[in-house]
Amino acid sequence: MDERRTVKVSKYLSKHLRHQPERIGLTLDENGWVPVEELLRAAARHGFAFSRAELDHVVAANDKRRFTIESGVEDGTEDGVEGDRIRANQGHTVTVDLDLPPAEPPAYLYHGTVARVMDAIRAEGLRPMARHHVHLSPDQETATRVGARRGRPLVLTVDAGAMHRAGHVFRVSANGVWLADAVPPQFLLLRD
Repeated sequence: MDERRTVKVSKYLSKHLRHQPERIGLTLDENGWVPVEELLRAAARHGFAFSRAELDHVVAANDKRRFTIESGVEDGTEDGVEGDRIRANQGHTVTVDLDLPPAEPPAYLYHGTVARVMDAIRAEGLRPMARHHVHLSPDQETATRVGARRGRPLVLTVDAGAMHRAGHVFRVSANGVWLADAVPPQFLLLRD
């Protein structure tokens, strides 16, 4: 599968598993899962057919590990690309409960952003905006890549340890992205 096709299928999956499942007639379950065969049929009906092999390739090859395929029944099937249902690991704007347990974060996490939003961040902290959670990276390199999608990146350091001790809940998605409801400004280590 060529790189352009991989990217195109990945973007299609993101759009319909995170933001607009109803656009192609999908209904995600409460935890964001949809049967793989249902996804493949819906995509084909709406003019964007791809095979199970292409889907498996996109899930396995995605460097951000945006999606998980697993068995929907407790049959001992290993998670990965062998199962019968798929979901996006995080980043939803539609209502889903990823059913992720609380987790103790590392002392510091990072958030990639751009300069034009810094006044709002200084005043309000980090908010989820249209998503359900604020996304935090475990390292500065990942946060830099995230911020670069919107312009020249700035990487903010979050005092996750202090936040956790203050009672804020963190969760970590299947692809290692840390999730918080919000990050109040007092937990951002900002340089003026």
